[in-house]
Amino acid sequence: MLLNVKEKSNDMAKYTVAVAGATGYAGGEALRILATHPNFEVTCVAGHSSVGDRLGTHMPHIPQLADLVVEDTTPEVLNGHDVIILALPHGASGALAAQLDPEAVVVDLGADHRLENKTAWDAYYGGNFYEHWTYGMPELIIGKDKSGVYQRQRVNLPGVKRIAGPGCNVTATTLAMQPGVAEGLIDRKGLVADLAVGYSGAGKNLKRTNLLAAEAFGSAVPYGVGGTHRHIPEIVQNFAHAAGLDASAANEFALGFTPILVPMARGILAVVSAPLSDKATAMSDDDIRAVWTHAYEGQDFISVLPQGTLPATANIVGSNAAHIQVVTDRKAGRLIAFAAIDNLNRGTAGQAVQSLNIALGLPEDAGLTKIGVAP
Repeated sequence: MLLNVKEKSNDMAKYTVAVAGATGYAGGEALRILATHPNFEVTCVAGHSSVGDRLGTHMPHIPQLADLVVEDTTPEVLNGHDVIILALPHGASGALAAQLDPEAVVVDLGADHRLENKTAWDAYYGGNFYEHWTYGMPELIIGKDKSGVYQRQRVNLPGVKRIAGPGCNVTATTLAMQPGVAEGLIDRKGLVADLAVGYSGAGKNLKRTNLLAAEAFGSAVPYGVGGTHRHIPEIVQNFAHAAGLDASAANEFALGFTPILVPMARGILAVVSAPLSDKATAMSDDDIRAVWTHAYEGQDFISVLPQGTLPATANIVGSNAAHIQVVTDRKAGRLIAFAAIDNLNRGTAGQAVQSLNIALGLPEDAGLTKIGVAP
């Protein structure tokens, strides 16, 4: 039976969880985190082609949940749980979500509820446009208050019942550059983001971007090029909010975006650059760096690395951490920001659990770690 969230006010509360898309990469990572979370009990896993299988057949690395049987992804199966996580392809969760219990806390790890602007959805996705849900990136800057203090998306999460999980490339790009956007240090029309992305970022299916090992090892291949990648409108939407504007101002930003699959299973290294604004040109390198340090002060999962240390994906694998760095290239007149994240954890399931923790009044870091597994 679904338990009223208001009845569970202490840190030892237990919430039942159903995960749809449980045998995919994102669903599997959610299960890995939830299996040791002190406040969540996974009581239902759902899928499509894997229906009837033991979860252990697909996720042998999660022995605690191995005996759960994969059920069909229907409202009848998912309803009756306190929390429902939808790890489904874009277009699949929107119609399903409309049939889910309004008292359940639902997190969509797909794209269906991320975008605020229907025009942007039509241009990059097509099909039915679904209601925008509360965005699940707690550290996203959403402007400043009258005293000049950063406001963050975290304030919008307590008590919500519907959460839209951000895209993984979106997360890395946003976290890298949002301090510069918030402080007007860059030319909004000159943004360029190049990302090295592990193969799990392309999904768990056989297609040209998910090559056989013989083709993938020792090779790097771009995808979603020429302004076609579906994460672009979400990134510029975030940058608009970081600048203290609403989503309609996203067209003030122009982003050249190129993800590149590289031969690693997990991780994203984002290199995001833009021309220096006049304000930034007049600042010292130390003052520019101080903007990033200040922006992430008190953000427990975000680390601005010591000067001279560059982010590396090996250091954040398996964690909800983001490692950030910023440098200036005075000769080129550009500001360059870096972010390294685990695409499945910080970029997807870890960030979703972080947002769930906040929504339910639990410690924000419950069940999560900022410690990687390097080497």
